[in-house]
Amino acid sequence: MKSKMAEVSAFEAKTRLSELLRETERGRSFVIRRRGKAVARLVPPADKGKSSDLTEVLASFREIRKRIPGTLKVRDLVENGRRF
Repeated sequence: MKSKMAEVSAFEAKTRLSELLRETERGRSFVIRRRGKAVARLVPPADKGKSSDLTEVLASFREIRKRIPGTLKVRDLVENGRRF
């Protein structure tokens, strides 16, 4: 049975973050509100307990990199991003 998300204010979420995280680990979810408006949700991860396979992630990055023509320098991307 899925229960309704508990609502907490942004201030309360800030002051009780450790407690809210413990509750979230146990499966509970929270809606965080600022001035009465919902601004965020704190929910358990969908794949709780499943760790990322580093080999799979690296293979995905290599596959993406093969699709990018030419030489790519991270430093150039960083400098280009600073111009905007």
